[in-house]
Amino acid sequence: MKTLKNLLVIACVISIFSCSSDDDNRNIEAPENGGDITGSELIGNITEDSKLLASVAYTLTGSVTVKEGATLTIEPGTVIKAKSGRTDVFLAVERGAKIIAKGTAAKPIVFTSDASSPKAGDWGGLVLAGKAPSNKGTDVQSEVAGLLYGGTVNDDNSGELSYVIAEYTGAKINGEQEFNGISFFGVGNKTIVNNIVVSDGNDDGIEFFGGSVNVTNVYCANIGDDMFDWTGGYTGTITNAFGVRNDGFDAASSDPRGIEGDSNESDASALPISMPTLNNVTILNLNPDVALKAGAEIRRGTVATINNVLFAAYGSASFEGRIDTKDDKGDGTLTLTSAFAQGTVGADKVGGAINGDVAVITDGITVPSNNTVVAKAGVGADLTAFDWADQTFVVTK
Repeated sequence: MKTLKNLLVIACVISIFSCSSDDDNRNIEAPENGGDITGSELIGNITEDSKLLASVAYTLTGSVTVKEGATLTIEPGTVIKAKSGRTDVFLAVERGAKIIAKGTAAKPIVFTSDASSPKAGDWGGLVLAGKAPSNKGTDVQSEVAGLLYGGTVNDDNSGELSYVIAEYTGAKINGEQEFNGISFFGVGNKTIVNNIVVSDGNDDGIEFFGGSVNVTNVYCANIGDDMFDWTGGYTGTITNAFGVRNDGFDAASSDPRGIEGDSNESDASALPISMPTLNNVTILNLNPDVALKAGAEIRRGTVATINNVLFAAYGSASFEGRIDTKDDKGDGTLTLTSAFAQGTVGADKVGGAINGDVAVITDGITVPSNNTVVAKAGVGADLTAFDWADQTFVVTK
């Protein structure tokens, strides 16, 4: 058994200011022909291969878009602070562009807020677009950042995100448009994504809109809405995923979930059907004041396989239900192997098929007196994979 250290969590009151037009922000401080970006302010388009340096204290003051044909490389240990309180502050990677953000365990790449008292929703987030299939079409505009995505290239390559932390994301533009921590729109499976942390986000942690990108070791802590989300024909694999809501993190949507999986809300039979596989997953609620609507809501035509999952609630924290496959816009189908439930996590709500049983256990997660969280080996996610990030938990006894 391994433990993770404790990290205090900031309670959130979301205050988002008005959005300015992307067209106002077009002059980035980068060499015209590419190279190292040495100016500290980041805003505008990147049209040539360019690099962010760990030695520079960058501030993201508006939208930055890596344009088709260009590659943005970010050195290990780089910290990028986003100007807080605006909805036009984000980093986007166009279809046909690449980002190489390859941190290390010792030197992760960090995207954070510049606020003295940061909170969920301070800035947008990371948005990647690719040429992999979506059941919404082949030239679909992303919900945020105005990128086109989709196509027929399953093995499209948008670059790499490794050892990356994104925190205080989720700026809300309006009732229909809100940034996630990291959004993958039609991103292909040649893209490398591993060792990712999204924390203190106002909307979803990570969301996949179609595409086939695979993700390994992803940790979502204190997410206002859904921790892990997919829609639009996503067919990738997510391995070793851990989501937790801390006691004291009360910023939440009306229906937060651990996992929300859709295929297409307008046409549940649209192709390709979302058919992801999830391996080694833990969804943990430590907050007695905010119940998770579901551990996993699998709906609207999606077909999903989850191998080795733990739905757990500590103390008086709870879920309204552990699994829900029923939806008036189309039921889902879920296949389970090695599924476990611990604590007050409710009953399953069956619409589509649930193949496999959930075993009730008492020793999947424990919280010793020092408030560290201890996970039983082989049950759900391997928490030791996240020791590098020093991301942790708060529990009120």
